[in-house]
Amino acid sequence: MIALGVILLIVGLITGLSILTTVGGILLVIGLVLLVIGSTGHALGGRRHYF
Repeated sequence: MIALGVILLIVGLITGLSILTTVGGILLVIGLVLLVIGSTGHALGGRRHYF
């Protein structure tokens, strides 16, 4: 999710499409939040790891 967010963010910035930049930023933030929650040892949605 983090990789997809970064790709969409970069493509959105290069092409000037604000919707891609917005979606990429949102996916990046969600991916980072899931990474932090997973690395602290808390199970989220019945899963221990998201990778």
